[in-house]
Amino acid sequence: MPGFAGETVQNEEYTMSMVDPMIQELEQEAATTRRVLERVPADKLSWRPHAKSRTLGQLAMHVATTPGALSEMAHLDTFAFENAPADVEPKGVKDIVDAHDAGLAKAKEHVGRMDDAKVMGTWKGTMGGKTIFETPRIGLLRAIMLNHWYHHRGQLSVYLRELNVPVPSIYGPSADENPFAAAG
Repeated sequence: MPGFAGETVQNEEYTMSMVDPMIQELEQEAATTRRVLERVPADKLSWRPHAKSRTLGQLAMHVATTPGALSEMAHLDTFAFENAPADVEPKGVKDIVDAHDAGLAKAKEHVGRMDDAKVMGTWKGTMGGKTIFETPRIGLLRAIMLNHWYHHRGQLSVYLRELNVPVPSIYGPSADENPFAAAG
């Protein structure tokens, strides 16, 4: 368990940093996210549920790349949101899954390089030179890299439902999969 205010918990055999549980969560959630991304139908990448919504392909690529992009951004002291990359339209599902796998590796590497002092340091997001978001880096990693990622994964599962694609189990049974059902 992490200590308070940047402390590192130690025992005789192991020293745990504040990011260790986050990396474990990232790995666990990445497996679930990959299952959702693998369900994206290649022939529907340009579909969108509403004119104001991202396309299925753009949303899937956003889900695939969020951990890698945000973990990289967390190493900066300040990020200007006007410099954020535009949505990417993937060519196929393989592009999406490959981006997910590469993003996971990047996120584990970037987060793993942060010591407790770094994650407790202040990170700022700006727009037009004005601060719009300021938090300890661990808050950025938790709220945006992880929670924001889960939010968009949930959106993606709704897109799949709208397209009549079987939705995989995420945190428990879906209407299409029940990992707790007795094998029959």
